[in-house]
Amino acid sequence: MIEFLYLGRVDYDEALRLQAEITSMVAAGLARNVLLLLEHPPVLTLGRNARRANVLASDEMLQRRGIALHEINRGGDVTYHGPGQLIGYPIFDLRTLKNSKGARMGPVDFVRGMEEALIRLSAEFGVAAGRIPGLTGVWCDADRGVHARKIGAIGIHVARGITSHGFAFNVTTDLRDFQLIVPCGIADHGVTSLEREVAPERRTELGDLESMANRAARHFGQVFGEPVLAVESLAALHDRKAATYPAEDTPLRIPAEVDRLLGTAKAPTRA
Repeated sequence: MIEFLYLGRVDYDEALRLQAEITSMVAAGLARNVLLLLEHPPVLTLGRNARRANVLASDEMLQRRGIALHEINRGGDVTYHGPGQLIGYPIFDLRTLKNSKGARMGPVDFVRGMEEALIRLSAEFGVAAGRIPGLTGVWCDADRGVHARKIGAIGIHVARGITSHGFAFNVTTDLRDFQLIVPCGIADHGVTSLEREVAPERRTELGDLESMANRAARHFGQVFGEPVLAVESLAALHDRKAATYPAEDTPLRIPAEVDRLLGTAKAPTRA
């Protein structure tokens, strides 16, 4: 089961906090695989392999424009997040998923699955997107060398089998903001958006970001072979304190520290 929430616009600090909280819930068996879908105010993020030189704007310019910069533990280099961009943070226990060969899914299989979901999402609007060997992400005109344009960036972190961070898919993003960086550290490829690539007569089909999030969640379910359930709110997710099915090597006993943090610890009984 994949439970997904659309949260609207969320500050980056709050999104990091939510990911940590839900990761603890998934690890403890208190939540199913969760897909958070949202957008961010303008922000730059530097992954584990990022080079600060790939941020072309000075600290003063970023401050004037109100653009924060975060160093985080996902893979990849520098990327931009902003309005009109669909952000997906899948917090999945890979031990509950299988790859195409029926074996337990690994991080590379998971990234390929995310790419496939975004490729299918693009295809809904008549936009042909694909992969470039050796480069993570989703690209338009993927077979045209330097003319290929990235429409979806991907970078994840995996700890004890559970994923965090995820993808950024440009829907109606203002692409001028990418001039602040060398996107993903790749200088010889451009970026694009669904709005730019779709045929003009179909732009009205894009709808709002929430409708795009619903489409993306459906494709995630199809690619990963899991039923998808929309959750109304974070409060509703917190109310779901029952495990669905633990992974085969997940302990059934919930660690006391997680109990304490989540407020689910039981008072001791007396004889």
